[in-house]
Amino acid sequence: PIRRMSAQTRKHTELLYVGFNQDYGCFACGTDTGFRIYNCDPFKETHRKDFSRGGIGYAEMLFRCNILALVGGGDYPRFPLYKVLIWDDHQNRCIGELSFRSEVKAVKLRRDRVVVVLEHKIYVYNFADLKLVDHIETIKNPKGLCALCPTNTVLICPGNKQGQVRAELYDLKKTTIIPAHETSLSCIALNHSGTRVATASEKGTLIRIFDTASGNLLQELRRGADRAEIYSICFNSTSEWLAVSSDHGTIHVFKLSEAVKGDDTKSAKKNQPEKKSTPESAKANPKSSLSFMKGILPSYFSSEWSFATYRIPDTGKTIVAFGTEENSIIVVSAGGSFYKATFDPKKSGSECEMKSHHKFIKTDEGEEEE
Repeated sequence: PIRRMSAQTRKHTELLYVGFNQDYGCFACGTDTGFRIYNCDPFKETHRKDFSRGGIGYAEMLFRCNILALVGGGDYPRFPLYKVLIWDDHQNRCIGELSFRSEVKAVKLRRDRVVVVLEHKIYVYNFADLKLVDHIETIKNPKGLCALCPTNTVLICPGNKQGQVRAELYDLKKTTIIPAHETSLSCIALNHSGTRVATASEKGTLIRIFDTASGNLLQELRRGADRAEIYSICFNSTSEWLAVSSDHGTIHVFKLSEAVKGDDTKSAKKNQPEKKSTPESAKANPKSSLSFMKGILPSYFSSEWSFATYRIPDTGKTIVAFGTEENSIIVVSAGGSFYKATFDPKKSGSECEMKSHHKFIKTDEGEEEE
């Protein structure tokens, strides 16, 4: 999600928070006066809550139900920054509260768990009675990096060392420590079943995909050669594609290998009719023409580059996900823009085609499109 920023770095037209729900079918926005919820496809505002005074810096949805986890934010926070409020929007009131000694960096929900991320600790609670079931010590985590699988009980977070990823597989009663990068982590994401984790470091040039149970590296993807801040990473539902957004303003879509896809693709395609095959070269991520010299030239020349790209007109922070329509991506910006684009799965190295654009918060000129 896009996290709250300080008043000095945030333009007054920018949202305090933007984040997708667990199935990427809708997203929540935190504003200086409350929160809003939007459906992704078709794009539509579905709910708006305005408080008489006070901003919302974090609004984590629980699928599409009436329960949200809220944290205050902005110049005049509605709730303290060190508290998580479990909000029932049908009753229009708080039904639970968790307090901490330091600022809450992130909150993740699933139907049976509430996960709260602080700068050096992560607390896991049972949703029904808010009793603590686990706590994890992490390296300094100012971005509140954490991913929670909505289907299997898998939690991903930074480890105790720089560049390290910790995978808690609660169903298997197993912890996996993955030395993912040499520099600090910038972004992490889980696939739908919690079997794969994608990671990026603060350098932002490479995306690595690991098996969460074994910790094995399955695929390495190159976003670019220049340093970038990775804002978001997202797997599609079958783990065939991966999308990445960064401060360079380009969305990169990567084709994932058979090793990464594993059982996710098989189960999703079991009942689908067989499609005509496409040449393998058209289906793969582009590589350098010098990639045959792997092991002789630097690794840069054997890198897998993005399968498709989409240039965003916005300069602010963005989050990306895959849409309900096949081979589509959706992008939401902190500046209040929504984009939907499609890519050709048979055409490697192509540009995505924009299908729709909506401006959903006020601009400096006071315009707003609904």
